[in-house]
Amino acid sequence: MANIPGTFMHGAEPFSHEGGPVGVLVIHGFTGSPKSVRPWADHLAQAGFSVELPRLPGHGTKWEDMSLTRWEDWYAEVDRTFTDLQSRCETVFAMGLSMGGSLALRLAELRPAEVAGLVLVNPAVHSERWDRHLLPFIRHLVKAFPGIANDINKPGQDEGGYTKLPLHSAHSLQAGWAEIKADIAKVSAPLLLLHSRVDHVVEPSNAEWILANVSSADRTEVWLEDSFHVATLDHDAPLIFDASVNFLHRVAPQSSQG
Repeated sequence: MANIPGTFMHGAEPFSHEGGPVGVLVIHGFTGSPKSVRPWADHLAQAGFSVELPRLPGHGTKWEDMSLTRWEDWYAEVDRTFTDLQSRCETVFAMGLSMGGSLALRLAELRPAEVAGLVLVNPAVHSERWDRHLLPFIRHLVKAFPGIANDINKPGQDEGGYTKLPLHSAHSLQAGWAEIKADIAKVSAPLLLLHSRVDHVVEPSNAEWILANVSSADRTEVWLEDSFHVATLDHDAPLIFDASVNFLHRVAPQSSQG
């Protein structure tokens, strides 16, 4: 399904930058928009990398648009963008926030020989919310729950997310998580996983489970001590950005040449 027409929220447009031979696909989260990770993408671009930051279908407009989209639509856009970036670069990495991290994991499962490395910030593969068990049923009665956007410790930040959480889409996300968990051993790419000590959206057990189950021999865990869920807009953003660039230089040495 293609992106549904609509008026973009401010800052929700996709971003593209033509840089060096090392490419980075940056992926935003569930009910969020490119705005939530744009400073991350900008930092990578300024460091000389080729960068693609897509707007996932149904995101960045209004929540009713998103309610018509599913996990398969979001992944298809990630896969398409990765292929496009790969056609222009020698090496391509995937980085994502929250569901963006989930989608990056799925990409590394399905295209293990092509994803050079992963940087995940507060990625999700499950939820401990009590109401998750109601989704298969209540989604037919209620269109949306209150939103989960802007879990940010730093004052004055806005990720450009929805005030509503579409339940059909949330149910589809759970199905996507099941696919990731079933194939997690296929993830062998070098992995840098950064997660917040306090996160009101994604529980720490997500990072713990991912690190324990991927096949990656090269895996690094970094705790974010002063940020909530949308850490890419929070106090620890500089740490994330610098760690990402250092990871790229280490895993793809050609990125630091010239």
